[in-house]
Amino acid sequence: MKRLPSLSGYGLGWSTRQRVTVIATGLAVLLALATAVALFTGRSTAGGDQAAAASSQPSSSTSVSAGPSASAGAGSVAKPPPLADPVAFARAAAAMLWSYDTRTTSRDEQLAGMKAWLTSETQYADWSSIAAQVPDPVLWSRMADQDQYATTTVTEAHYPSAFKEALADDPAAITEAYIYAVTVTGKQQIAWKKGGAGAEDRSITLAVQCRPSANCSLVAIAPSVVP
Repeated sequence: MKRLPSLSGYGLGWSTRQRVTVIATGLAVLLALATAVALFTGRSTAGGDQAAAASSQPSSSTSVSAGPSASAGAGSVAKPPPLADPVAFARAAAAMLWSYDTRTTSRDEQLAGMKAWLTSETQYADWSSIAAQVPDPVLWSRMADQDQYATTTVTEAHYPSAFKEALADDPAAITEAYIYAVTVTGKQQIAWKKGGAGAEDRSITLAVQCRPSANCSLVAIAPSVVP
């Protein structure tokens, strides 16, 4: 009895320093997160019988140099919504990160779709922390062999206490880059061939950029924090 691989459980071996460096740059308020964080740790997908073709799956290591093909479309990946509210955008971004469909979307398309959510301000964008969520090409292929896909229900999103306290201490700090920390929780439902299915609770902290009079964008997957 083994579990099918989960898209959202990859790339979690980064150190806390690597995760927060891009956020801390230009936004002193998020430095407060460093004292309250534990590296976001994902869990593998909820159980179920794994089909034979995936039973020899490799360990959950992911290439951090992942990048979409220049010609790749976005497949079934949701497009970033035109939202100006950090919490609402973070809810949508988490749903995007936890959802995938190997039946209709290639790995390159998955990466391209995810990258469309990334901030265009390269000095803040931490693409590696987002791309690291996607399995390596071999494992993605095995997931596709099993027609594996995942849908998501987001249940709640909020500013973590460490972020709110830091913002209260220095309200002007947010105006440097307008990057907000938002913790999102939800449930991921995964299905595959022959009626295989599973579900698992999810939680993630995202760094979201929402400048005044502009739509929000995704900066990074941040460390998780005390709610």
